[in-house]
Amino acid sequence: MSIYADIAEKLRQDIRQGTYKEGEKLPTEQRLAELFSVNRHTLRQAIALLRTEGLVRVEQGRGTFVASTLIQYAIGQRVRYNEMLKSQGLIAESKFMRAVEVPASDAVATALKIQPGDSVALVERVSFADHAPISLSSGYFPLTRFPDFLTEENQSLLQQLGSISKFLHQAFSCDHIRLQTKVSARTVKTQDARVLALQLNQSILLAESINIDQNNVVIEYGVTRFRGDRMELVFENDVS
Repeated sequence: MSIYADIAEKLRQDIRQGTYKEGEKLPTEQRLAELFSVNRHTLRQAIALLRTEGLVRVEQGRGTFVASTLIQYAIGQRVRYNEMLKSQGLIAESKFMRAVEVPASDAVATALKIQPGDSVALVERVSFADHAPISLSSGYFPLTRFPDFLTEENQSLLQQLGSISKFLHQAFSCDHIRLQTKVSARTVKTQDARVLALQLNQSILLAESINIDQNNVVIEYGVTRFRGDRMELVFENDVS
C-alpha cells in the first residue's frame, strides 16, 4: 500500500470511529504532515483520496472538514428554502449582496417574456446552513410588474423578512410559485468560488427556475448555484 493510501486509511478509521466528527475541522495540512512524518504533497494525496470518497470536504481558505450529511432541498411547486433547512435541524440564514436595476439580457428577457433591454430588478444573495455558505442565487424580477421593487422601503422590508416569497406576498400581495426548474452540473466560476468557499476545480449544481404568481404570470427568472458537495436536490411531484 502506498504511503498516502495508508494515511488515508488511518484518517478514514478516525472518522468512522468518531475521532473526527461530522462537520469537524481536521488538523491543518502542516500538523497532519508532521503527525504522519510525510511531506505536505503526500498528505494532500491522502486528503484528495478521502475527498473523492465523499468523506471530507475542502473549503478554500478555511481547511478540511469531515463531510456532513447531504442537505436535501426539495424542488416542488412552492419556493420554501428556509423552511426546508429548518426541517432538517439546520440554522438557515441569508445574506443579501445587492439589489439593483439592470437591463434584461436575451436569456432573462426570454424567461420573463419581456423585451431584451427592459429594466429588471436583480437580487443576489448567499444562503447559509449552520453558518456555512451553500448557495448563491440571482433573481430577476420585471420592473413593469414590480415598479416599486427597489424603493428604500421595500429593500428594508426584504432585508427584514429574509425571504423572497414572504416579501412578494407582503409588499405586492403576490404568490411565488415554481413553474419549472432546469438543473445541470458544472465547474464553479471564479467569482462564485470565493463566495461559496470552493476551489476552482469543484462542481456546483446550477438550477435555473421560472416562477409565476397566482394568475400564472411569470414574475421571476432565478439562477441558483448550489454547492455540489453539500446539496442534494429532490424533485417532488404535485399530486394534488
